[in-house]
Amino acid sequence: MTGVCGCCGALRPRYKRLVDNIFPEDPEDGLVKANMEKLTFYALSAPEKLDRIGAYLSERLSRDVARHRYGYVCIAMEALDQLLMACHCQSINLFVESFLKMVRKLLESDKPNLQILGTNSFVKFANIEEDTPSYHRSYDFFVSRFSEMCHSSYEDPDIRTKIRMAGIKGLQGVVRKTVNDELQANIWDPQHMDKIVPSLLFNLQSGEHSESRSPSPLQASEKEKESPVELTERCFRELLGRAAYGNIKNAVTPVLMHLDNHALWEGKTFAVCCFKIIMYSIQSQHSHLVIQQLLGHLDANSKNSAKVRAGIVEVLLEAAAIAASGSVGPTVLEVFNTLLRQLRLSVDYELTGSYDGSTNIGTKIIKAHEERQLQEAVIRTIGSFANTLPTYQRSEVMLFIMGKIPVPGIHLTLPSTGSEPEGTRMIQIMLLKSLVQVTAGFQTTNMLTALPSSFLEPLLSFSLTEDPEVRLLVLQILLSLIDRHENRPKFSNISIISDISVLKLKVDKCSRQDNLFMKKHGQQLYRHIYMGCKEPSSGREHYETLFALLGLLSVELANEEVVVDLIRLALALQDLALSTDEGLPVYNRCAVHALAAAYLNLICQLTTVPAFCQHIHEVIEVRQKESPYLLPEDVFIDIPRLPSSLEKMEGDVLFLQSKITEVLGGSGYNTERLGTPYVPQYTDEDRLSKRKSIGETISLQVEVESRNSPEKEERTPAEEITFETLKNAIVDSVGMEEQERERRRQVVVKFQKAPFEEIAAHCGARATLLQSKLNQIFEITIRPPPSPSGTISSGYGQSQSRSVPIYEMKFPDLCVY
Repeated sequence: MTGVCGCCGALRPRYKRLVDNIFPEDPEDGLVKANMEKLTFYALSAPEKLDRIGAYLSERLSRDVARHRYGYVCIAMEALDQLLMACHCQSINLFVESFLKMVRKLLESDKPNLQILGTNSFVKFANIEEDTPSYHRSYDFFVSRFSEMCHSSYEDPDIRTKIRMAGIKGLQGVVRKTVNDELQANIWDPQHMDKIVPSLLFNLQSGEHSESRSPSPLQASEKEKESPVELTERCFRELLGRAAYGNIKNAVTPVLMHLDNHALWEGKTFAVCCFKIIMYSIQSQHSHLVIQQLLGHLDANSKNSAKVRAGIVEVLLEAAAIAASGSVGPTVLEVFNTLLRQLRLSVDYELTGSYDGSTNIGTKIIKAHEERQLQEAVIRTIGSFANTLPTYQRSEVMLFIMGKIPVPGIHLTLPSTGSEPEGTRMIQIMLLKSLVQVTAGFQTTNMLTALPSSFLEPLLSFSLTEDPEVRLLVLQILLSLIDRHENRPKFSNISIISDISVLKLKVDKCSRQDNLFMKKHGQQLYRHIYMGCKEPSSGREHYETLFALLGLLSVELANEEVVVDLIRLALALQDLALSTDEGLPVYNRCAVHALAAAYLNLICQLTTVPAFCQHIHEVIEVRQKESPYLLPEDVFIDIPRLPSSLEKMEGDVLFLQSKITEVLGGSGYNTERLGTPYVPQYTDEDRLSKRKSIGETISLQVEVESRNSPEKEERTPAEEITFETLKNAIVDSVGMEEQERERRRQVVVKFQKAPFEEIAAHCGARATLLQSKLNQIFEITIRPPPSPSGTISSGYGQSQSRSVPIYEMKFPDLCVY
């Protein structure tokens, strides 16, 4: 029998004998290296035998696995690995099939060591670049099995960690093997991504993760490589880094679903960590795709809890901060439209207490404080997005947001809120806060084009509303727009500064564009500053912000003409505080006095006219001794030191317009303009800004006259036309225009507020008067007809023509037919 066996053994194919010879009698001795070299040489010499070698090794390995001879299993896998690394011929495909079959056999085993062994072999195979493509190879099993290993719940924690790390490495190998081969199964298909991505996120979440701040992690130490979290992050980054434009969505969607399914938005930390990895790992030109997916997910969760929505918004905030300039993509306004829509929905939820009466979600209790936190997060995110945009796009966003702000009685098509007046007010405040964020740090060389009338005029109209919070927000926006040299913090407190050089103000020469801007919008700005001081509800913050606005106008946009107007405005504010007709409280009157004093102290030092500075300082010294409550140091403090009432003030405690005109006139300033008291222009804006009902909206609109009307041309003196003549004519026309506007405003107010009977009687009286005038005109124009009716002699011997009606005339018979 022994001879027969020996004979049979000699007759066996050579490749089988070479394979058998690599296995020692004792598995612990390991692979027989000399025989392995013979087998490798044979495989290289006869590549057509490679597939048979692989099939035979697979057969032996399967038998050894079944018999639990794990030492021989390890030797077989080592031999396969060496053959795989050595052979790169055209027939490698068939050998690979045998190899993958053996790896699959090991992964199906319930022994952790075999699973890890199979995974390691697969990873080695994944790093090999094959010369010929494969049309029929499938990796579906490996994706499923490695994903399952990533979720291993083995009892021993050390072994569990090893199994999970093996699963992560296996997924990394699958991605490397398939991602660049168009003939392989598409790893980016949802069926694969829905397994790979959640498995990675599960391991990423399992350990304490340090924040990633760079696009790619530094070379990790050996100890860090043993951590599943670090290994997972590297694998996740590699996966995202290989994603092309069309694959970003499939890679990010499972992340969103995983965060939804495991309620991970509320914690914010892990969700932010995930998207930081995503934003840093993908190609920068694809950033806007991730942002668009987040926005769509935010819309899809519109009726979810405020914590979930706030978590998504927080992630958006971080993503926008990482994204490069302009990466929001082509749909810039759509980004802001989505965020503004979420802001409005949140306000509605807070006011109504329900999600539109939805049956399945409406039972949830809406917490107002959570909705407010969400609103603040949305506003911060709007600002973060705006900071990534260039100036011209930011201007468009400002216009876009301004168009969304509801004006009571005008935007009738806006969705109604639960409590209409309160809802409108809250939306106004939220959108103005958004504008504050968008305009923060806004700088432009040409304010006339960056801030068109279509933006500034509606913004300024909000500064006339009765709500003090709205007015304060408008002032903050104006400060951000005008401050281009970071002078704003230097005007944060109102005080009398003896030497303004300590402020280190940055003052540039006013450009031509700035001059044009002030010519167009200067009068509007002055009027709104005046009206803001006139509001009884204005508080300390309002006056401090108004002072900062005056200061910024002086250093950013002031030429000689603007300086004169600002001085006139400051003196008009003093007159306003002296007037008792406005009914301002004592605090407001003292605050306006203090504001005017602080500003005149500032502007006199900017103009550097010694006599002007002397007059201002003399008045301030008198106030310090006699009336300290007229200076900011006694007014703009936590507990103002105010008198019980303001007596009639005159003399040395007041700034005199005549004195200022005299001293500035000697320095070349326009004395005629300085001597003209400033009177704010009253327009329809004052009325429109405080509408409360729709009925008032459709009332009579008065058209503002243009300055170059024929009536004003007639008032021009008949003298030689020079530049001074034209300038004086314009100044005069401004005063006449203000009077005309006041008259028109009174007419409008009368028609708005008078009883119907009074208006009807007024119109009837006017109609009667018109008829009587017409009768007089007809009597004058009618001439006596040439008829035989003759003339009538008057008592004084004069003949008087009498008009005879046609029906009384005597016509000759020949004329009648």
